[in-house]
Amino acid sequence: MERREFILASSGYALSALGLPDMGSITRRTKTAPPGAVRVGQGEVAAVRHMVKALGDSASELGGGHARHLAVRYLTQDVAPWLEGHFTEATGRDLFAATSQLVHLAGWMAQDEGDTPELRGLAQRYYAHSFRLAAEAGDPELSATALRGLAVQCIDLGYRAEAVQLGEACVEYGRHLDNPRAVAYYEATLANAAAQDDDRRMATKHLALSETAIGKPTAAAGDSWAAHYSPGRWAHESGMILSRLGDLDAAEEHLHLALDIHGLDRRRTRAIVLADLGGVRLRQGNVDGAMATWSEFLDRADGIRSVKVQAALQDMRVRLRRYTGVPEAQELREQAARISG
Repeated sequence: MERREFILASSGYALSALGLPDMGSITRRTKTAPPGAVRVGQGEVAAVRHMVKALGDSASELGGGHARHLAVRYLTQDVAPWLEGHFTEATGRDLFAATSQLVHLAGWMAQDEGDTPELRGLAQRYYAHSFRLAAEAGDPELSATALRGLAVQCIDLGYRAEAVQLGEACVEYGRHLDNPRAVAYYEATLANAAAQDDDRRMATKHLALSETAIGKPTAAAGDSWAAHYSPGRWAHESGMILSRLGDLDAAEEHLHLALDIHGLDRRRTRAIVLADLGGVRLRQGNVDGAMATWSEFLDRADGIRSVKVQAALQDMRVRLRRYTGVPEAQELREQAARISG
């Protein structure tokens, strides 16, 4: 995908591509609905939220490549008619908010499934749809989270200026939220984008702001995407920001914090943290420690369908080529090749 095409798609995308309603449809459907429109209540909203959790848990465990087709089928066959249905304004806002999360999940799944132009484009469109639905629902947290999806995609693709701009938008949307985890989520996103843009001052500032936010007590966990931004996830992301800034000792400390203190028991998540920790240890000159960590990573990675895990496998194999005389290194490379298929 060309750079200009990416930026244009990031700024918005016609909802008709998914057959979803346009802006203003909530208000209109409280007054009128097309003939034969299904009546929608809080039961349907609860169903969408339940499916988001079930599909999200599966993807967190096994990677975005598993079950994306189920999320898309549920969205297009079950939820789309509800969005065109008849409902009260309150139910409509709840329905659009829940659907925003489902669409965001579909985008995350596509982004995690593979690094191809088709999947990148799908993810981008889903994130844009998620933003539009969240805006229609009047939910600034979901709006910020959708923008964060686009920001992370820009970070991954190396669009540094766009990543910073989207990260700043995330922070602005979340500025007045009474949810410390959400604030930490968006501040860390901006810190990550700034670190990639070689802006150490901005990265350090927003990393500190994210640390302050994640350390605040939070209310009972909600069902939003940002509500799942745990101290463990923050420690992992912060560790990689610190690694990018060249502070390897602090990076290793944060990655240990993510693994040992805050759990992160999802297979996919834990595998990625272990892969990152192995890379940090190698950069520190701790070859034995790196190989021990990567061995544990390989045990976790088998069977996971995630572009991040596949990229970590390839990265590890390349880095171990320099240790041709070390049997353990060759064994790890061969095991990684088997898992990669």
